[in-house]
Amino acid sequence: MSAQGDQVIGPDGKPISKKALKKQQKDAEKAAKKAEYKKQNTQEGAEQEVQTEDQSAGRYGNLPLNQSQERLDRRLYKVNELQPSISGQKIWVRGRLHTCRSKGKQCFFVIRQQKWTVQVFAMQNENISKQMIKFVSSVSAESIIDVEGTVQKTDQKIQSCTQQDVELSLSQIWVVSASEPRLPLLIEDASRPEGEGELATVNQDTRLDNRILDLRTTTSQSIFRLEAGVCRLFRDYLTEKGFVEIHTPKIISAASEGGANVFEVTYFKTKAYMAQSPQLYKQMAICAEFDKVFTVGAVFRAEDSNTHRHLTEFVGLDLEMAFNYHYHEVLEVIGEMFVNIFKGLQQNYAEEISLVGKQFPAEPFKFLEPSLVLNYKDGVEMLKKAGVEMEDDEDLSTPNEKLLGRLVKAKYDTDFFILDKFPLAVRPFYTMPDPHDNKWSNSYDMFMRGEEILSGAQRIHDPEFLTKRAKEHGVDIEHIKGYIDSFRYGAPPHAGGGIGLERVTMLYLGLDNIRKTSLFPRDPKRLTP
Repeated sequence: MSAQGDQVIGPDGKPISKKALKKQQKDAEKAAKKAEYKKQNTQEGAEQEVQTEDQSAGRYGNLPLNQSQERLDRRLYKVNELQPSISGQKIWVRGRLHTCRSKGKQCFFVIRQQKWTVQVFAMQNENISKQMIKFVSSVSAESIIDVEGTVQKTDQKIQSCTQQDVELSLSQIWVVSASEPRLPLLIEDASRPEGEGELATVNQDTRLDNRILDLRTTTSQSIFRLEAGVCRLFRDYLTEKGFVEIHTPKIISAASEGGANVFEVTYFKTKAYMAQSPQLYKQMAICAEFDKVFTVGAVFRAEDSNTHRHLTEFVGLDLEMAFNYHYHEVLEVIGEMFVNIFKGLQQNYAEEISLVGKQFPAEPFKFLEPSLVLNYKDGVEMLKKAGVEMEDDEDLSTPNEKLLGRLVKAKYDTDFFILDKFPLAVRPFYTMPDPHDNKWSNSYDMFMRGEEILSGAQRIHDPEFLTKRAKEHGVDIEHIKGYIDSFRYGAPPHAGGGIGLERVTMLYLGLDNIRKTSLFPRDPKRLTP
């Protein structure tokens, strides 16, 4: 700009008005003040940063990817080991960040380790910096963290944690593996009983679509630990009784139970089927002089049943044994086995039962010793007296099973009972008919809370009789020739049964859906994850 007389000339050679000139001067003054303010703030910030040096540096942060660079001589305590007896000790714990709540200069967070939780407390002081508190509050839920802290006994019980009498006072925190910040479901929500006020819960499909997260809940952890207990008690009892564990084929040449509920697969240049049960091979093992056998393995049923208790793949607990004179010798062993399982669960899994009950309340499971055995006709008579119209030799429908369970509970105060002598027409081809009336059979089912959990029978061990029965059921004799031939070289009388592991667990805990007790459920509508 230049001046000519009383006028100010702009860069473009044209005069600038007094109003425009005044505005330019104000803008210039404002820019100068802004630059000075920024300069002062930068200097003050630098001085403040020097004054507030992070005294917690080196005690928190993100660890590098573990490629087994080194092996530390450091004990990592289990959360369930944290008790008042070690109060005052400084220890390390590794777990998942369950929840975190920070406010001002303090922060509370919970470490979860499977079904156990403990609270950790941090407050800004000469050892814990503001930056460290900010870091803790920024760690995403479900991240795996290493925490060093001092065990401190609490004055009041911490109701939200399993370790209610102690907490940790934070010294160090390191992120071992960070979780993505946006979770498809929150563990807190998935752990909450349905209908608990207005708080969010998680529906079943969302749980199953994100099963890895759902399995981290304390409830799921407890369910599957108890389910493992059922399996262990089954194995231990039968092993003690002289049974041999065997492993049978799951790809077979013909439907083991007959009928159309079988998965067909391509087997090189021919067809094969997924085993509906280990039935035929259990019997062949008996013929092979094993005397008593059991097996634990996958069972496949191509049933388009979208119910609370059906799966297309489940874990079968199967047993078979030779007997001397009467199939009730086997029935009694199975009844005693179940009593042993129920007792073992009560004694060894009380904590798991309690934790599941907090989210899914249920009446404690009741049973008699020895187990209650009812004749099928007596069960039908009880239903008739309750107003059910049915024939004596008619199979039980699901509603009638449940009603009978309620009637038995009311009369005998037991959730477990055995129903003996089923109609022959509703049983598989290999079931032995009753010796006095072939309208009935030497077969039995066992029930928990009014739902069937075992189906069993004396098996036909005569090859000619077995062939006749197979033909009557439309089974291709050529496809089971090896099975029938195994009885041609002398076969002892024998009986057994098959149990659904997931169904036993569901009913013992009083749960409403078998998908809660199947690790990765398979049903007609679900093939993943």
